Amino acid sequence: MGENGVIVALGLLVCGWSWVEGTQGEYLIGVGSYDMSGPAADVNMMGYANLQQNTAGIHFRLRARTFIVGEGLEGPRFVFVNLDAGMASQLLTIKVLQRLNSRFGNLYTEENVAISGTHTHAGPGGYLQYLVYSVTSLGFVKQSFDVIADAVEQSIIQAHNNLKPGSILINIGDVKDAGINRSPSAYLLNPAKERARYPSNVDTQMTLLRFVDGESGKSIGAFNWFATHGTSMSNENKLISGDNKGVAARLFEDWFASQNTSSNTNSTIPDIGQLVKKAQSTKATGGKDCNKQANQESKVRRNDGSLFVGAFCQSNVGDVSPNVLGAFCIDSGKPCDFNHSSCNGNDQLCAGWGPGYPNEILSTKIIGERQFKSAIELFQSALEELSGKIEYLHVYLNFTNIKVELDNKVVKTCPAALGPGFAAGTTDGPGAFGFQQGDLKINPFWKNLRDFLKEPSQYQVDCQNPKPVLLSTGEMFDPYPWAPAILPIQILRLGKLIILSVPGEFTTMAGRRLREAVKETLISSSNGKFNDKTHVVIAGLTNTYSQYIATFEEYQHQRYEAASTLYGPHTLSAYIQEFKKLAQAMAEGQNITIKGPSPPDLSSVQRSLLLGPFEDSVPEGTKFGDIKEDIAFPERGYFRKGDTPSATFWSANPRYDLLTEGTFAAVERLQGERWIAAYDDDDLTLFFKWKVDNSSLHGLAILEWEIPDAAVSGVYRLRHFGATRITITSPINYFTGASSAFAVL
Repeated sequence: MGENGVIVALGLLVCGWSWVEGTQGEYLIGVGSYDMSGPAADVNMMGYANLQQNTAGIHFRLRARTFIVGEGLEGPRFVFVNLDAGMASQLLTIKVLQRLNSRFGNLYTEENVAISGTHTHAGPGGYLQYLVYSVTSLGFVKQSFDVIADAVEQSIIQAHNNLKPGSILINIGDVKDAGINRSPSAYLLNPAKERARYPSNVDTQMTLLRFVDGESGKSIGAFNWFATHGTSMSNENKLISGDNKGVAARLFEDWFASQNTSSNTNSTIPDIGQLVKKAQSTKATGGKDCNKQANQESKVRRNDGSLFVGAFCQSNVGDVSPNVLGAFCIDSGKPCDFNHSSCNGNDQLCAGWGPGYPNEILSTKIIGERQFKSAIELFQSALEELSGKIEYLHVYLNFTNIKVELDNKVVKTCPAALGPGFAAGTTDGPGAFGFQQGDLKINPFWKNLRDFLKEPSQYQVDCQNPKPVLLSTGEMFDPYPWAPAILPIQILRLGKLIILSVPGEFTTMAGRRLREAVKETLISSSNGKFNDKTHVVIAGLTNTYSQYIATFEEYQHQRYEAASTLYGPHTLSAYIQEFKKLAQAMAEGQNITIKGPSPPDLSSVQRSLLLGPFEDSVPEGTKFGDIKEDIAFPERGYFRKGDTPSATFWSANPRYDLLTEGTFAAVERLQGERWIAAYDDDDLTLFFKWKVDNSSLHGLAILEWEIPDAAVSGVYRLRHFGATRITITSPINYFTGASSAFAVL
């Protein structure tokens, strides 16, 4: 166990915690998870910047998943939070740290807390503080922000309360066919000698940690890092979804639960006549009042803090697309132009195809399954136990003016700016008409519009070259800053594992260069403390968000990733230089005394133009929860696996109450005389959709259940939960309603 392990063990025994020598666990470990599904109506989704892409239901719920690891009760520890969100937010980090300070004192600070996003493009936006990221959400959305902040805090509290002695196993392997390079022409600009060192133009490696309870020997969680974009769900999707990484996490957690529960499935062939007769005798309930706890009682996965936590974290994802069939022209079906990803000059006609094309739900599931299956293999075969010190270093940097020593000269980073290739979008989500990736000129119309907002300074134009400055966001401060200037960088050490927390999306080659530079610095500066077995991973989109980081060579092409590399052509070199400083300090055991300038808290200047919801109502003679359209039965009178029964209810805007750790929808199965929830809106097969009725302008909830192969034959019904207000000032009223019953064989 070693000297440190003995000290930790003695401390734990004094505090009444058991220690099992056979596990050889030398860490404290804890995991936690909490629902962070935001407003499921009216709120613009974060990722594609599509004004028409507002939330209108739930594919499955979003979660904050956390692990904490420490060297005993008094030793160093750090927190890693993985969000089913587009990215981390500086304001979110600031506010969460304030909450943690009020609860735990200085135990968890900016130094040892990392908050990372999976980069799903199907979550509610409006939770970032810089203006360019909240234009399409019509400003700041407090409800979006609060539910994420609450979830991060609660998941950390869970993980902290669950801390116990344990071990951490590490395993590394490849994921097949879960990502392709969406900017291959830019990748080819990297030196041929450098490219020849790698078998692919994307990183296929997944790094997985398995957390094992030292007393029981049972696994309590698993976190992994792998790079692929959260863009299996398209820019036309309106259902809240964790995208492919969220699917992988849901599959992993359900798989683990299934391994630890006995199946009580009745193997007796049911009498379909009896099932149909029973179903026909049970009609729709009509809308009824209920309490808030009713929807929570219908939750299939009750979050009491003891659930296994499986997280699929993001890495150097910048140019990696999950739409692995490639990019094709939607008018002709031919491959898109290689250099610009357009079709006859039109970027909007070029779209990436996922493996389930044209079914984006299926594509999301397939890419999620591919990550899930690789994670299961790594989880089950993990044998190497991590040991060694826990360390962390963190600094803030003003990225608008970093001097970088490069090839015997000094270059600089620039104030943030976006190029026209940014406006063109990507094959995952085409952007505005009139732009192409790789554009090196701006047409007069867009140039005049740019100058109306803010004409870039000559310094900015020269500094960003060859990027034409479409938006000089780093020089725009009205009504408040449009882009970040001060960014955090962080290194977390867990034995041989080094996690680099980066506040953006590194391209494949940019990430490789950063990992190699850090590893080389750690080895050369440590006098044996680090060696070739040191393993470095990048945790992308962590602690704040500053868009992309392309290599210098990729920057010359000005495809989307380069046009979105905010701080100019030497952005990557600046990151490498500053991370090497941290790595050297860690290798030499030095403390960082200069922490850098703190980022601003812009909460007091945020603006919001999103209205409502206001005083929902239902048609005269009906109640909330009443059926508008009941189950439509097939001619045979019952449903089979693969069918999709659905029902529509008169409902209210789901923004009145997010039903956190609850559900808007349930599939209930009749067991004896009781209806028991078998599926809820966190299942991949049950869809909750919300819309406004075109004719009456009243709210509607549509529940659709794609009956899975695993469904048990029996009698079922669909049940809806919701909340509303009679007036703006009245208390929230909760309601429910159920469809007619139906038989499933």
